[in-house]
Amino acid sequence: MTAGVGDSPKSVLARGLLLLDAFTSLDTELTLAELSARTGLPKATAHRLAGQLVHWGGLERAGGAYRLSMKLFELGQRVPQRRDLREAALPYMQDLYESTHENIHLAVPDGAHTLFLEKVTGHRSTPIRSRVGARMPLHCTATGKLFLALGPPACFARVVAAGLTRQTPRTIVLPGLLRKELDRAQERGYGVQSEESEIGVAAVAAPVFDSGRRLLAAISITGSATRMDLDRLAPAVRTAASALTRELAEPR
Repeated sequence: MTAGVGDSPKSVLARGLLLLDAFTSLDTELTLAELSARTGLPKATAHRLAGQLVHWGGLERAGGAYRLSMKLFELGQRVPQRRDLREAALPYMQDLYESTHENIHLAVPDGAHTLFLEKVTGHRSTPIRSRVGARMPLHCTATGKLFLALGPPACFARVVAAGLTRQTPRTIVLPGLLRKELDRAQERGYGVQSEESEIGVAAVAAPVFDSGRRLLAAISITGSATRMDLDRLAPAVRTAASALTRELAEPR
């Protein structure tokens, strides 16, 4: 996210948060110049705020660059709803892994993105670039398509208005075609993608609901596009998601 020159936030806290938000799921380290360019902050300001974040523990120095610290990870683990969801989902995710030996994700909607809360994988799983804490666009992921299909219509409108970015040659970038794909996902009760976010990778996902039957999350199986039969795997991921939904609805 790059702030414009005229819309840079004024408070120290807001500008400090801009520095943290400059890191994407693909970034390990960012230089001062990169932080300045992505936030729109002058280098001197970015340098001063980065130093304060290092002192607080939110950033770490890495040679001539900066990286996010473990303190932020520790804070994230304290979010109660997300922690409880991950702990409840893990047994079902592990069962799916044991039966498929592929990558199993737990994801939640996050604006125009799907956010991966948890991942179960192993040495026999197809290598993929996803990781816990990473975000991917809704329109090209199996979990994201479910969030668009089952979520409020306004979310679909915002995603389309922002533009459907092409991740691979197979990404659906026409709103009408995407709408048809989402309608199919709603009818089937599961979402799929085949090489739409990463070449050679496919996925099938099923929705998880809270006790009020509101869409909460999704579980997916992700692996080789040439090896996985998505329709055959759909019942397994739907069963796991439904079992998690029932567990979340039980009184605690």
